[in-house]
Amino acid sequence: MPDLPLTTLLALSLVSLVAGFIDAISGGGGLISLPALMLAGLSPAQALATNKLQALFGKLSSVRYFLKQGLIAPGKLKLPLLLCFGFSALGALAIQRLSSEVLQLWLPWMIVAVALYVLLSPRLGDLDTRQRIPPLLFGLLVVPLLSFYDGFFGPASGSFFAIGFIALLGHNTAKATAHAKLFLLVSNAAALGAFILGGQVAWSVGIAMACGQWIGARYGSQLVHLKGNKLVKPMLLLVSTLLVLKLALLDGGVMPWL
Repeated sequence: MPDLPLTTLLALSLVSLVAGFIDAISGGGGLISLPALMLAGLSPAQALATNKLQALFGKLSSVRYFLKQGLIAPGKLKLPLLLCFGFSALGALAIQRLSSEVLQLWLPWMIVAVALYVLLSPRLGDLDTRQRIPPLLFGLLVVPLLSFYDGFFGPASGSFFAIGFIALLGHNTAKATAHAKLFLLVSNAAALGAFILGGQVAWSVGIAMACGQWIGARYGSQLVHLKGNKLVKPMLLLVSTLLVLKLALLDGGVMPWL
């Protein structure tokens, strides 16, 4: 694991504060924190693992806030949450089986692709809130798919979950965001456990960033409204693209043809 100087740890903590704030509003905070971890010198697998550690605290902060607001009833979601835990762990185990060279080659492009999705996706409030499928079907089909993605890669998982809750189950924006954070909390915990077993977590980095995540997510959770997406989406695209381009050019780059 890289031994990072204090200034780098402080910078990453500030990055995680911004990422936690953005993630609580619209999802996609990983598009900022993940490239930042790779820029700091972590391998792709270490960056994914450490990102799960610091993001866990942001999700915990958000869920704590939403529980106090009465927007979540975990007791009614036992089966979907169990499936979420299992499939996220499978995703985290699967990505650890890929070689570092493959991850270095494709991870930056995956980040850019998800950043473009976040920019072009509809605002949550613009989605139709009519229920289209039964909750049981959502839990058996949609939750495992999104949970596997979150364990395998992760950025924008919150957006995917929130859109699913709105477009398929008819939740309003606040309720959808709250439920998305609950499922992501469970998913992050499962993936983190798999990454710990693989010895991929940079603990000092993750704990430093966790402090920023907790603060950012706490205040971002209070600003879950439509106007947030108008500002956050362009910021996500700009920051993530700049970070990935810089990553691609560092020390010969992970994409040497650029």
